[in-house]
Amino acid sequence: MDPTRPTLPSRRQLLGALLALSCAGLPTLSVHAQPSDFPTRPIRLVVPFVNGGVTDTAARVVAEKLGERLGQSVIVENKPGAGGNIGTQMVARADPDGYTLLLAYDGTLVINPNVYAKVPFDTLKDFTSVGKIGDATLIIVVNPKVPAKDFATLKAYAQQQKDGLFYGTAGTGSTPHLAGELLRQQTGIPLTHVPYKGGSAALTDVVGGALPMTYAAVTGAAPFIKSNMLQPIAVSSAQRAPSLPNVPTLIEQGVKDFEFNSWVGLMAPAGTPAPVIAKLNDALQKVLRAPGMAEKLSDLGVVAMPGTPEAFGTEVARELSRIKGVVETAKIKLE
Repeated sequence: MDPTRPTLPSRRQLLGALLALSCAGLPTLSVHAQPSDFPTRPIRLVVPFVNGGVTDTAARVVAEKLGERLGQSVIVENKPGAGGNIGTQMVARADPDGYTLLLAYDGTLVINPNVYAKVPFDTLKDFTSVGKIGDATLIIVVNPKVPAKDFATLKAYAQQQKDGLFYGTAGTGSTPHLAGELLRQQTGIPLTHVPYKGGSAALTDVVGGALPMTYAAVTGAAPFIKSNMLQPIAVSSAQRAPSLPNVPTLIEQGVKDFEFNSWVGLMAPAGTPAPVIAKLNDALQKVLRAPGMAEKLSDLGVVAMPGTPEAFGTEVARELSRIKGVVETAKIKLE
């Protein structure tokens, strides 16, 4: 071959070049709507628990108003199983387009990764925060026959018991269980955990006198407190619960910096476009600040906590680390 002779392009190369030129002026097509158009179809909100619970009811209250703000329906879909891990994994694997959201709950996102040997998602890597909905306040209550009216007298009574003071919760690895463990570690109060299959069963036994104490959600305990069937000791939130304004916090009773709440919020799959997250968060803030919404959530035992995606993400990361320390000290593990 003569090295001075130019090489002519092949027929395939010529066709490829012509095709590239013909498409150069065409707009790029995408199977997804652009963030500026979001949303153009209904949004799915996955609740990783059965319907009827506080998390599910809170999700439905918010979803209805969120849909009105966004101009598209927000449909709640219950996907229970494995302590919330199944539904949470479903969202982690969903397309990051804003059309599949997770009803985020402390039990699944910060407790499960620490108490289960293995979970099918990574809280920090697989999700993007949309925003917090609110805190569900926890409360310590005892049977009225227990000689305690506040935390100081409760601790003194517990120290007199040979095996410590037995307290029931919704189960091993539940938020109240972890709250009780942190209280024991931080104050030295001798507590012995009794796991139940649900918080209502523990409440029933405390009301009946079969168990002296329970750590529970305010929403479940409040009716028994108001009818004098349970004696409230303290709430573990930073502020008093709106539904029980006469019950002091643990902080007020000298337990420094003690705050332990259950919470709910919204998460999206990691990689969801920032403009979509911003639009979802803006709608959520307007919903939470709308007249009557705080009262609706309060009836469920949830204190509305509007905020930015960044603030919610920071809180989740901080709680994930804090719970790890509590779990490791208490040696709590679930298979």
